[in-house]
Amino acid sequence: MEISYKKLWKLLIDRDMKKKDLQVSAGISWASVTKLSKGEAVSMDVLIKVCKAMDCNIGDIVDLIPKDKTNA
Repeated sequence: MEISYKKLWKLLIDRDMKKKDLQVSAGISWASVTKLSKGEAVSMDVLIKVCKAMDCNIGDIVDLIPKDKTNA
């Protein structure tokens, strides 16, 4: 499975927020924001903080994408 945070970035655009605004409002490190930007896994704690800051559920910011089995 691959992780996609495209929903999070769309939500930030819709709310006219920048990544720095997310970092401050969620109280997460810049390293966590960088991991999110690269589509890397972050801890559940980080996701919960982002959800609280954005007033949403995890499904509103994260998608799990199955890897293409033909390329495996």
